Amino acid sequence: MSHTVVVEFSCAEGKGAEFLESLRGGLPDTRGFDGCELVETYTHQDDPDKILLWEKWADKSNQEAYLNWRVETGMMDLLGPFLAGAPSFIHLDHHADV
Repeated sequence: MSHTVVVEFSCAEGKGAEFLESLRGGLPDTRGFDGCELVETYTHQDDPDKILLWEKWADKSNQEAYLNWRVETGMMDLLGPFLAGAPSFIHLDHHADV
């Protein structure tokens, strides 16, 4: 069963479009990371400075390894100036029977 994560980035006022451009360069590596099945990017309709990623991973450990890799390689430091705070990670459990 795959693991679903929603990542919410709250950008500093007016920085959402620049943040999206920085993601454009980085997300191909995300999609190629071991265990990544899907990454979709969304902007909140009422707040263009709120960016969400809908991620599907083969397993939670794949997503955790990916996040550690991003921290180790400095990607999170590069994104920091665009953000108003730390990103939020929501790990979801799917209930196919409901």
